[in-house]
Amino acid sequence: MSEAGPIPRETCDRLARRALFGFVLTFILSRVVVFLIMAHRIPNLFFFLRGTHVHHLNYGIFLLAVVCGYALFRRPEGREAEVTAVFYGISLGLTFDEFGMWLHLGGSYWQRASVDATIVVGAVIGIFAFAPSLRRFESRHFWTFLVLLIALGVFGYALLTAGGYLGGLVGPRLRELELNSSP
Repeated sequence: MSEAGPIPRETCDRLARRALFGFVLTFILSRVVVFLIMAHRIPNLFFFLRGTHVHHLNYGIFLLAVVCGYALFRRPEGREAEVTAVFYGISLGLTFDEFGMWLHLGGSYWQRASVDATIVVGAVIGIFAFAPSLRRFESRHFWTFLVLLIALGVFGYALLTAGGYLGGLVGPRLRELELNSSP
């Protein structure tokens, strides 16, 4: 406790919103930067170690280890906890942006699995960020929840269908970009 009074504890949803922000921003920025590099619109910022391209999922894994270790052993509060949550989201964004490469080593950067994994991780963080706590969940919320669940199912199906269609249209061009940008 400080002399000015107790420091308010962060809520799970507040920290999850910070993590979600870092996650979404990092995913978008990493996709844009990779696209611009491959399209030769900006200089090649990729890091190579003895001829091997070090993918940004590696940065995410190391950052994830540091952030989680810091959160576990230091147990930050207040502003420190909020900054830690943002860095947690950034590390997840870097790591899951290349999730497809976890499954298919040496595969294309533009694998659909990476986008799907990012949507799932973002949705899980979003649930923690914006869902009401279970204590406040009342029976009248059941029907709203059911309608929302059906709407999300329809939206998810539409997203998967549209994603498959767009992947068929744009995928070959992205793979071509990737092949032409190899050192």
